[in-house]
Amino acid sequence: MRSRQYGPDLTPPWKRPQPVPEVAAERDLVVEEVSTGFCGAVVRCEKTAEGLTVTLEDRFGKHRVFPLTPRGFLLEGKVVTLVRPAGTAPARQHNAAGPGRTASGSIAVPGVRARVAQESRIYVEGRHDAELVERVWGDDLRIEGVVVEYLEGIDDLPAIVAEFAPGPGRRLGVLVDHLLPGTKEHRIAARVTDESVLVVGHPYIDIWQAVKPGSVGIPAWPAVPRGEVWKEGVCRRLGWPVDAPAAWKRILASVRSYKDLEPELLGRVEELIDFVTTGQP
Repeated sequence: MRSRQYGPDLTPPWKRPQPVPEVAAERDLVVEEVSTGFCGAVVRCEKTAEGLTVTLEDRFGKHRVFPLTPRGFLLEGKVVTLVRPAGTAPARQHNAAGPGRTASGSIAVPGVRARVAQESRIYVEGRHDAELVERVWGDDLRIEGVVVEYLEGIDDLPAIVAEFAPGPGRRLGVLVDHLLPGTKEHRIAARVTDESVLVVGHPYIDIWQAVKPGSVGIPAWPAVPRGEVWKEGVCRRLGWPVDAPAAWKRILASVRSYKDLEPELLGRVEELIDFVTTGQP
């Protein structure tokens, strides 16, 4: 027998979860992100490889990027779900005096279909490296027909290179983390001597450090003692949840163009692209 007061749902009305309103993330809308307390005006809302994000600017001019998660923001003290404004075009950099630019700074070529993949490849160490390269150089690589693959480490790099079977018209570029004289990575890279293979690297312990701290909204990447898992140590020292995938999602969302990356990475990736497309570093 159904209750006249409650109907089929016997939960009292005052205990039922209330719907959270959806609000378009229009420019200059002032909101507060619930997990960090960061308060600022909406600067942009864009689609990324990891999902929709919104960039907020506080009263000091500091920018922070956040994913558009349900119930993720406060508007005038009330919880809301920010959504992408209707009619928002995919983000692309524009120059009022000239053509648009890709995230890597190259001149954009609208309407061009991706080129059929060439035999040449670029290998990077891990998934995060591949996602960062795709985020900044993806448009360029598709036009050139170059595929980026990740290796999950380079301990077996000489065998991987041999299996790839490089040669004329089939070049291989490899990006290595923490490639410094005297390191294990340096010794492994030195064993690769094929003229159709170029191995370059950046000095950072992990690709996370190749993102400028200011773009992420932190003063600097913290030092983590030897013996401690580096990514977990970074999360602890920044006061973030110890969740590397979530932390990387936050870091990647802060990268909008090459300007958010350190020169030590920019130069090496450009070098690899030149090598596998023209044969010259």
